[in-house]
Amino acid sequence: MAIEVVSASMMTSDLTSHIARCVGGDRWVVSWLPGRTLTGQQAVTAMTIASTVTEHLPSDVEWALLDGLALELGLTAREAVGMVTTEKHDLRRPSPRPRSLE
Repeated sequence: MAIEVVSASMMTSDLTSHIARCVGGDRWVVSWLPGRTLTGQQAVTAMTIASTVTEHLPSDVEWALLDGLALELGLTAREAVGMVTTEKHDLRRPSPRPRSLE
């Protein structure tokens, strides 16, 4: 499993479509955790979780690993796996600009 830092502002993995994007300083957003801002280390943890569960259901050994990783994000392994499989936010595209009423 390889998590690649594409630039100083983005992390990707060859095993998942989820990404992490830096929003300034050591603040990161991860596609499967909408509305949360993480540290760089937490973003690596989140990408590791996504890479572990994207292709298959976790084995008993992987569930034990995921429990420890998810705890770093304030989640249980089951919560994390559920979010990885259901969240489909595309952080590669910039958000649309708000329209003015003028």
